[in-house]
Amino acid sequence: MYDIQTLRSQFPILERKVYGRKLIYLDNAATSQTPRRVVEAVDNAYYSHKANVHRGVHCLSQEATDAMEAAREAARGFINAPSVDAVIFTRGTTEAINLVAASYGELLNEGDEVILTVMEHHSNIVPWQLLRSRRGIVIKVVPMHPDGSLDMDEYRRLFTPRTRLVSVCHVSNVLGTVNPVAEMAAIAHSHGCVICVDGAQAVSHLAVDVQALDCDFYVFSSHKMYGPTGIGVLYGRRELLDRMPPYQGGGEMIGHVTFEHTTWADLPYKFEAGTPDYVDAAAFSQAVAFMHDTGVADIAAHEHELLEYTTRRMLDIPGIRIFGTAPGKCSVISFLLGSAHHYDTGMLLDKMGIAVRTGHHCAQPLMHVLGIEGTVRASFAAYNTFEEADYFVDTLVRIADILG
Repeated sequence: MYDIQTLRSQFPILERKVYGRKLIYLDNAATSQTPRRVVEAVDNAYYSHKANVHRGVHCLSQEATDAMEAAREAARGFINAPSVDAVIFTRGTTEAINLVAASYGELLNEGDEVILTVMEHHSNIVPWQLLRSRRGIVIKVVPMHPDGSLDMDEYRRLFTPRTRLVSVCHVSNVLGTVNPVAEMAAIAHSHGCVICVDGAQAVSHLAVDVQALDCDFYVFSSHKMYGPTGIGVLYGRRELLDRMPPYQGGGEMIGHVTFEHTTWADLPYKFEAGTPDYVDAAAFSQAVAFMHDTGVADIAAHEHELLEYTTRRMLDIPGIRIFGTAPGKCSVISFLLGSAHHYDTGMLLDKMGIAVRTGHHCAQPLMHVLGIEGTVRASFAAYNTFEEADYFVDTLVRIADILG
């Protein structure tokens, strides 16, 4: 049984008040809140075994190293990667995509093509544009249908003999659309291309199996799945990672250094230059444990019920527009109230204790296609309740009356 009150008790921030009202946190697509066990893991790492990893023979260093490598194994298991060698720690999804674009991008030539989609976050657009400026690649974009689902027929038509890579979000941070990445991977591979999947919005809502998806790269952030900020994961096929040059140079990523020549460390350390964030890695493993203990499938079912319930109630509000109605979408609702500006709606919600996100959500090309400047975005997590959903919708009704 999904015990929402016991689950909520693990998140002290949910008890605080904002402007004298109990906080209702609906900005989970931006960052989720953090359970006690994750924060306690950070405290424990600093208080009990803070020392640099992989470099010391003393007890504290070995303990910190063990904690970090246990976190790598937790990440491997979480996405069912075939080996820990294929799991690289980064600062987050953005850095992971930049690593792929910069490093695998060195294997691309002028005129080679990269396929993106219209619904990508800026972090899965700009790194490829930077690569275009350096290497002269060509970027192609998959359009979408009015409900927010990708136009898969057009996706198939975009491939040519010069196509080398596809980079696509697993779940849209604006629309909630769950893209058919396994099918997209199969199509890409049939053309001899690799596929990189941005899983930032997927890992907290879906069970992710990179082997079943058959993707070549998969990237995600800890802070969107109840973990600490500043740490993320890149999974890559070993044969690709072996071919790729290092992303950064320095300590940790070397085998042997002379002024004449340097050799690289084995995977995954080849891509982890400098002192890693071993403290947040240890805390990240507790976020994985939280999701396992709660049950990813149970979280998904709870969020789906919340999404369906809230959407039904919102559709009764005159003049409301909801963007993204594809079947099977994740727990994101992007909307506008009539002609009201998204910022005004968000500010009034905030005064009532409700935290949402407003703006273009780092997806300006998508906003251009939708013909709007931005939306209000409410996004659910494991700890949100139906009572919160009711208060949210009732407040929207009042705001719609105020803003006309």
